[in-house]
Amino acid sequence: MIFSVIGTGNMGRALVGGFIKSGILTPKDVRLCDIDEKKVTELSEETGCQPYTDASLAVAEADYVLMAVKPQVFDKTVSSLAGNLKDGAVVISIAASVTLDRIQGLLNEGTPIVRVMPNTPALVGASVCAVCTRNVDSEKEEFVHKLLGTCGIVVPCDEKTLDAIGCVSGTGPAYVMLFIEAMADAAVKLGIPRKTALDIAAMTVYGSGKLMVETGTHPAVLKDQVCSPGGTTIEGVLALEKGGLRAAVEDAVIAADLKTKALAGGK
Repeated sequence: MIFSVIGTGNMGRALVGGFIKSGILTPKDVRLCDIDEKKVTELSEETGCQPYTDASLAVAEADYVLMAVKPQVFDKTVSSLAGNLKDGAVVISIAASVTLDRIQGLLNEGTPIVRVMPNTPALVGASVCAVCTRNVDSEKEEFVHKLLGTCGIVVPCDEKTLDAIGCVSGTGPAYVMLFIEAMADAAVKLGIPRKTALDIAAMTVYGSGKLMVETGTHPAVLKDQVCSPGGTTIEGVLALEKGGLRAAVEDAVIAADLKTKALAGGK
């Protein structure tokens, strides 16, 4: 098994870490490639994987190639290595707004392709990975799902749904961080030290999400369980509704969707 990773930014590092930690891949299976020699060398020393700075060499004889590069350099990078891909190699892309059609146009007809939309909580093994495929047989698709499952949950879907999921889970961590920061600022105003304020705000969000996921209870029910009649929580909820929190979050997701369509050429 040769698994090549092109690009060693935060997401590439996070995914590789999950793959190796799970034992599904071993360091000897993985080739790391980045044009930044210092960055790829540091990750190689940290993980035990093989370092490369030339993508065309890194993908030679590879069974799977994970493209973890920015959309702006995606076409150029894929074009530089396409000639060295062996027949049947699976190309996995995590580039936002880079469609299956666009990827296919850079590769030989029939090349197995996987599009993945992960999110930054992959760094702590709590990601959402939306996945769609083209020309991938069931055995290889199952392997890819198993790999991505080491970093969080996997949601198989079609491409349109993948882009929509990305507008929730991909952009969502930024919205949640704003909410955590706002809660912490309010806590500081109430006299709580900054470090403590951040800790309790973050753990409140983490615990609430974990409670919903593990119980399967609708968020409205969990919200109502906290809102005692005439109590403090319902006052806070009403203040959030008055401030337009619900509408603002919905608008943010829709705005991200519109931008995604624009970047993908309006498709």
